Amino acid sequence: MSKRIAIIQGHPDPAPERLCRALADAYARGAARGGHEVKRIDVAALDFPLLRSQVEFERGGPPPAIAQAQETLRWADHWVMVYPIWLGDAPALFKGFIEQTFRPGFALRYRDGRIPYGLLKGKTARVIATMGMPSLVYRFFFFAHGLRNLKRNVLNYAGVSPVRETLIGSTRGMLPETAEKWLTSIEALGREGR
Repeated sequence: MSKRIAIIQGHPDPAPERLCRALADAYARGAARGGHEVKRIDVAALDFPLLRSQVEFERGGPPPAIAQAQETLRWADHWVMVYPIWLGDAPALFKGFIEQTFRPGFALRYRDGRIPYGLLKGKTARVIATMGMPSLVYRFFFFAHGLRNLKRNVLNYAGVSPVRETLIGSTRGMLPETAEKWLTSIEALGREGR
């Protein structure tokens, strides 16, 4: 069954040789071959300020680049987020994008005295995160804290479920044949739309 897929490339460096960019391209290539519709969001190319207050988050309107990203995310059935792990978490620019995007009215509806209601039910996601350390160290020694925060406190809370993950570790000095295996694997996920 064909899906509408939004690929969010979250590496803040616009250099084309970044592994995250190659992974996003591989997923998009596979999705196109699988008959899925694809739209892309490149966080490094967006112009938006960081949020600086709760009032701004709750009552301010999203800047134009974020409003356009929200429309793409509303359109999609399935999201693919590709970003590196820096200091155990997503880079600041990607986190700033998430904060700007997941505002009340898009991700949540606040209700007096009650837990907010997630507005993104029916959406699914895959998170593809790269890192210099071995992925098992990130998962079992550091308990994948940054990834868990994104999944539980942002995506699941807003109603996005299931959220699957692909962790790619030891990227520093990765052999070309290892990188090629990952690109092939990610392309296959794109073809399947998962």
